[in-house]
Amino acid sequence: MIAGRRILIVEDEFIVAAMLADVIEFEGAEVVGPAGSQAEGLARAASGGFDAAVLDWNLSGEPGAPIARALRKMGVPFLIATGYGAVEAEFADVTVLSKPYAPGRLVEELARLLG
Repeated sequence: MIAGRRILIVEDEFIVAAMLADVIEFEGAEVVGPAGSQAEGLARAASGGFDAAVLDWNLSGEPGAPIARALRKMGVPFLIATGYGAVEAEFADVTVLSKPYAPGRLVEELARLLG
């Protein structure tokens, strides 16, 4: 379960971010963000105060990898959401959800990360 947890959303597409927020809030978790750019994602990550993150891998042409590195350094679990399917080898151990993804799968993966 993810109820009572704080989840950072980093997503550049407003409709997708809104859908993610709805799913996360429906499950009783609190949304942090959403952050819509690499710079905003890095700033939100640096501020902390969340338990896990959902990270879009392509933020209006900018890579999500710097944010992923920051999250990893902080010890914050995250999953990657992408419409492109490929991520850098250094993130091969991170769950990748291909867009469009099922809300149930998103919740399952977040719950697994938060274990």
